[in-house]
Formats: sequence, structure tokens, C-alpha cells
Amino acid sequence: MLATQALLFYTRPGFEKDLAAELQHSITDPACAGYVKASQDTGYINYVLHQPVDAEQLSQAYQLQRLVFARQGFMLFQQLNELPQQNRLEPILDSLQQMGIQFYHISLDMPDTNDGKSLSGFFKKFHKPLQVALENSGLLDKTSPWQCHLFFTDSSQVSIGISHKTNTSPWHLGIPRLRMPAEAPSRSTLKLEEAILTLLSPHEQDTLLRSGMTAVDLGAAPGGWTWQLVQRHMRVIAIDNGPMAQSLMDTGQVKHQRADGFKYQPARPVDWLVCDMVERPLHIARLISRWIVEGWAGNAIFNLKLPMKQRYKTVDECHELIFQKLDEHGIQAQLRMKQLYHDREEITCVILRSK
Repeated sequence: MLATQALLFYTRPGFEKDLAAELQHSITDPACAGYVKASQDTGYINYVLHQPVDAEQLSQAYQLQRLVFARQGFMLFQQLNELPQQNRLEPILDSLQQMGIQFYHISLDMPDTNDGKSLSGFFKKFHKPLQVALENSGLLDKTSPWQCHLFFTDSSQVSIGISHKTNTSPWHLGIPRLRMPAEAPSRSTLKLEEAILTLLSPHEQDTLLRSGMTAVDLGAAPGGWTWQLVQRHMRVIAIDNGPMAQSLMDTGQVKHQRADGFKYQPARPVDWLVCDMVERPLHIARLISRWIVEGWAGNAIFNLKLPMKQRYKTVDECHELIFQKLDEHGIQAQLRMKQLYHDREEITCVILRSK
């Protein structure tokens, strides 16, 4: 039995307490009860179990995709301090071999902080000899369900752990590397692109964001989110008192109406509602719920701007409000929530109405 007594999660620096509160609320298996060790602005936290737990069981006790404030997570097996500068490989390989399993991939990780980013030079030098050593030692196997994480806080300290292929982020550090499109009117376009990649499966992207579908974009100007929908050959009604980018209007796929996003009602139902308005999160949650309840939109992607304090409590309140409104009208739907890399003091949410 491969057992561990800790988990390690990456988060946006400054949101460690929010992820800690979420984990305490989300991990309900009594065998996996524990407490959180976290420091502000480090970009990661440790969840320490009260007793060792089998890796397979622990991997099922949390679902990374459902955690709002976690970018990546893995089961922690060993922490090595004061690695010898001239021979860091040997103690790391010894630790990996003691685990007695193989890995489909080894990920060199660091915190998403300035100190963490300073490790990039070290990683460039360390990656090739590490890869050669792993291949020679027989620790790599593409059919293995386990990914290994080597999480360095500096070049002499590493935390070693694993994540299961069904419960891990597909991106390094849980961050999709997106390029700002030169044609897009604003950088907010990256938030919607990341939301689509992160919160919708490839099948859902193909079937739910098809050419010819319709959408309303509340608070659209200058058109960062509208641009993403236009690229998918959708027709968009852009609602905002501000001006839209002329390049979007020239496509013929966008109709701009100068109106209040909280008062506007569509003349006919649309496939999607998207919304990135700056307003209190409960107000946005009520607005989006109304659109789904009234049948004005089939699905929705929206942002909730969070307060400086009690952010997880606010997320939980919005979650409960949305489901309460939907339940009152017998509407079955999925609600997915995530703080994305391109978000700041906010989270992005998707509502997919069941057919």
C-alpha cells in the first residue's frame, strides 16, 4: 500500500486562506480529515491528514476540477531539504525509487511568485539530466496512471508527490499558457478563452459552442468576450452603454444595444448568456439565475467579483442562491466555478442546463 499523510495545492498568491476554507468544507471522508498549513502570498498550501491514507483512496477524497481556488494538487510523500548543490539528483532518485511506482510524466514545479519564477534558470539546467536519470532508472512508463511532481521552493528544497491522471490539471502548474490575440479588443478575452478551455470538456466545446448559435454579452464593451464568440462563428447581441470595437461590428455577427445589463431582456431566447459586469457577486448571481429560470438563455458563463474578505463564504452563498433559484423552478443544471489564472479578485462560473 502506497500511503501518504499530506496534500499540497497550488493557488493564486493571496488566496491561501480561501483555499484552506474550501478544503475544510470539501473533504468530507472521515478517513481523510486533516488541517491546513499555509502562509500568506506563497501560492500554495499543505493539507495535513490526521493519519496516513492510501493514495488511491485519497485521490478520490477530493476532485481538483471541483475546487474553486486550487490550480493543481498532488499527494505529498516526502520533503527533501538542503539538497547538495553538486548532486541534487541522487537523493531525489532514491526517494522516487522508494515509492515503488512508475510515472507517465515528471513535472518540475514552483510557486507562482517572483521567487518561484527565479527558479526557471535552474530548471533549464536540471531538466535534461533529470530526464536522462529517470529513463535510465526505469521510473518512466507512459501507461502509468501517476504523474510525479517535484515542487521546488528554492534550488535546495523539494517536495515530492504524485497526482492521478484522472485528478490533475492538464497544464503545468494548472496554468494554460494563452497568447493574447492581436485582433481582440481587450485582454479580458483571455478570461473567456481560459473559461471555455477549463470549464467545458472538448466535447462540450464542440457541441455547445457551434457556428450559428446565439449569445447575449452583458457589459460587452469594448468586446473582449464578444470577440471569442465571434471567432466561433456565433451571433452576439452586445449590451453596453459604452462603444464596441468597430472591427467586431464590421463582422456582421454583432448587434450592439446601448442598454442597462440589469434591465435588458432579449426578444427571443438565446443559446448563451455571458457576463463580465462589475457588480456585487450576489446581484450577478440573481441576474444570471433569472436568465436561466425565465428561459432567456440555455447556458451561461459569468464572473463573480469577490470582496477582499470572506471570499470563500461569498462563493458558497452565490452557489447556494443559484441552486435555490433553479430548484424552485424544477430546473436541473450543472454549476462549475473556478478562479482562473487570468482572473484576479474574481471567479468564473458556468451554468449548463440539462436537456
